[in-house]
Amino acid sequence: MKDQRGATLLELIVVLAVSAILLTIAVPGFSALFLSNRLTGATNALVASLHLARSEAIKRSNRVVMCPSSTGSACAAGGWQQGWMVFHDANNNAQREAGEPVVLAHPPLSAGMWATSKGSTASYISYTPSGATQQVSGAIQAGTLTLCNASGPLDSAREVVISRTGRPRTAKTSVASCPPA
Repeated sequence: MKDQRGATLLELIVVLAVSAILLTIAVPGFSALFLSNRLTGATNALVASLHLARSEAIKRSNRVVMCPSSTGSACAAGGWQQGWMVFHDANNNAQREAGEPVVLAHPPLSAGMWATSKGSTASYISYTPSGATQQVSGAIQAGTLTLCNASGPLDSAREVVISRTGRPRTAKTSVASCPPA
């Protein structure tokens, strides 16, 4: 009779136990990595849209506006997490009218993701033909949009800081709560 080779039941149980221990150690790390990647992706999408709006204003030699929008066809009140749109603002009123082309409509952020802003960048961000940000009143427009994940750590939020020249930059930050108050 030939020798039969294989794993014993005890060996299989030991391998399963070791695998279970390794998984319980690794899963929280993967969860944090997943949340961090979602936040980075949302931040990058927002910054890319700002760069697009700025370059379109320069290219078109006219005002281009980016505003929160849940429909992709009209500006909406509320946070930037509902989505946003970039449009050519021919009449310089920071509201999309019939005939003003939409350059980009971005869908809402993933559930639990928040993007908020206060002050002059809360309802729209407007780029002039020079590439600078400017409110429709003519005042300088600069501000910070804060992105966070409600199920993530509060010390891993992101800021998109828009300078008075219109240039966006990102920074890591901490928030007291998500969504920020």
